[in-house]
Amino acid sequence: MGDAELGGHGVIYRLAFDHLLTRTDPERAHHAAFAAMRTADRALPRGRTLPGVRRSKQPVQALGLTFPNRLGMAAGFDKNALGIDALARLGFGHVEVGTVTGEPQPGNDRPRLFRLPDDRAVINRMGFNNDGAEAVGRRLAARSARLGLDEPQRPEDRHVVVGVNIGKSKVIPDDDIAAVIGDHRKSVSHLAPHADYLVVNVSSPNTPGLRNLQAVEKLEPLLSAVRDSADSVVTERRVPLLVKIAPDLADEDVRAVAELAGSIGLDGIIATNTTISRDGLRTDASKVAACGAGGLSGAPLTARAVEVLQLLRGHVAPDLTLIGVGGITSAADARARLEAGADLLQVYTGFIYEGPYWPGRILRELAGR
Repeated sequence: MGDAELGGHGVIYRLAFDHLLTRTDPERAHHAAFAAMRTADRALPRGRTLPGVRRSKQPVQALGLTFPNRLGMAAGFDKNALGIDALARLGFGHVEVGTVTGEPQPGNDRPRLFRLPDDRAVINRMGFNNDGAEAVGRRLAARSARLGLDEPQRPEDRHVVVGVNIGKSKVIPDDDIAAVIGDHRKSVSHLAPHADYLVVNVSSPNTPGLRNLQAVEKLEPLLSAVRDSADSVVTERRVPLLVKIAPDLADEDVRAVAELAGSIGLDGIIATNTTISRDGLRTDASKVAACGAGGLSGAPLTARAVEVLQLLRGHVAPDLTLIGVGGITSAADARARLEAGADLLQVYTGFIYEGPYWPGRILRELAGR
């Protein structure tokens, strides 16, 4: 399948999205599309990509791991570790599962997911809906057993790296740091043994009080406790630990997180999560207001996400891994993120708008830079 044909698939998907999928409830459309991916995954031999998708052979060393390529699926798409390998067939070199909480929770009331097609953006207030750490841990363990991943593997044989993103259960008050730490320890005990890396998410705007944990005086004991828990649960290897931060942090707070990362030996930072800002949108203001509260993702996030990434790179050690995410909608955006200091990239909203052949197209264009 040639580049022109792959480009044609992208045009077909965009037309279908703009004229059909935009008339479908976004959350239902997500579940239907993800189910279709998982069905295709079960029908294909292990290790094969989606027909027409060529697996990128551009391994990247980061976090002490070998990533098949730089591009990953951000947390939020596969909250419950249901379709890791289905996403890998689309060309993703890593998949970040979650956000997973210590306790299972249904998330916020529906509707809670909204598209802004004129801005190539999404607003969500999902609220960490997930099956809980124990159930997701069992699912990850079953996957490892099914694929034989418990046996030693050469780095070049890995077809996808699996990260696990953890967050605070809604029932835990953010001002009780001991309870917050206990909640995260529970998640780590179930998930760290099956994670190639762990991420602590303190930056979603959809769990009350969560962003308060980005304050360094609360973040330091939390990250230190997660590090200790991971080391006690997994003794045969070191599970890299990262934190995911919001684009809405003031510059001085971004610098404070960078300094904290160095002082406690954090392995990386993910920049950035969704924003609560609604500035500069093309969508009619009344429509935006009707969507209500939630995190905005997609193209409007690009400029600030780049700024935060550049700020971090200027204040962290060269060997600390930075993952750039937020508003990557083209290969040019991806290149700009790498030039700003990212070691790895993640996408979500761009994938929703551009379709299953888009990750391969991004990787192919990056390879030809």
